[in-house]
Amino acid sequence: TCALPISGRPPISKEVQELIVRMATENQWRARKIQAELSKLGIKVSLATASRYVPRTKPDPTQQQRWMTFLRNHKDVIAGMDFFVVPTVRFRLLYVWFAIDHGRRRILHFNVTENPTARWVIQQLRETFPDEPTHRYLIYDNDAIFSHAVTSAIKSFEINPKRTAFRSPWQNGTAERVVGSVRRELLDHVIVLNEDHLRRLLREYVDYYNAERIHTSIGDAPVSRPVESRPAPGARVVGLPRVGGLHHRYVWHEAA
Repeated sequence: TCALPISGRPPISKEVQELIVRMATENQWRARKIQAELSKLGIKVSLATASRYVPRTKPDPTQQQRWMTFLRNHKDVIAGMDFFVVPTVRFRLLYVWFAIDHGRRRILHFNVTENPTARWVIQQLRETFPDEPTHRYLIYDNDAIFSHAVTSAIKSFEINPKRTAFRSPWQNGTAERVVGSVRRELLDHVIVLNEDHLRRLLREYVDYYNAERIHTSIGDAPVSRPVESRPAPGARVVGLPRVGGLHHRYVWHEAA
């Protein structure tokens, strides 16, 4: 008997491998579509297995240029959404969902859950876009939780859904940069106790992020900060602690 792979699953046959490559090449299909098509032939493979055999293609520079042009021309009416995962002190995984405005880099809404579902995401979207939408497009990736029901809900808000290409996080780069900022500027410095603790930490950080943190791409905070003039020759600059002292806002302070 031959030993199974470490994963415990037998490898798929060469015939199925070639069929996956053929479907991807002939139709420009992604792994999920190929998995569904194979199931109609009585061939069952996991999504991870289908993904493994889909040919890796070099990004089309013209497609990248078109996408970047779209982002640049419509940035004031584009929002993006994404998830990221945060472990707690007891190694439980919490999922943070957020939506961000591309034009001003303002975090529109966020929430935390231990059990994300499509219905939960749709409720977050309702809270993010409660009235007449000011955004025309919403960008999101291929996470399985962003299902057909989520896409239909986005359309019902009169917003155009824009799903990124498979394994192309750069297409939702504004949201990806937020995740990096939150990790570097907050989560790398604290131990999260539970869901309520994480929500409180993020609320403090988002308040600072939106109202006071300077974003180099716009040279300002998302909610524009006024320029302060030196009130007197003897005034000095003081730092006001934010987010538990991890960050500061600097202001002029007149000497007593």
